[in-house]
Amino acid sequence: MGLIGAAIAVAGAAIGASLGNGKVISKTIESVARQPELQSRLQMMMFIGVGLIEAVPIMAVVIAFILVFK
Repeated sequence: MGLIGAAIAVAGAAIGASLGNGKVISKTIESVARQPELQSRLQMMMFIGVGLIEAVPIMAVVIAFILVFK
């Protein structure tokens, strides 16, 4: 049962992170298209946002390992 729970946790986190990354990147592209002079600032904020979003699946993998090797 722990293996199934771990797999569901990792899969859900991966799906959520991919959707979040897609939304952040698409909104950044829209913003750069509207105001090209802010590209470097928007790009920096996008990388910070993507990094924070990617922290969630990493934590899910750690929790999954805890569940599996408990």
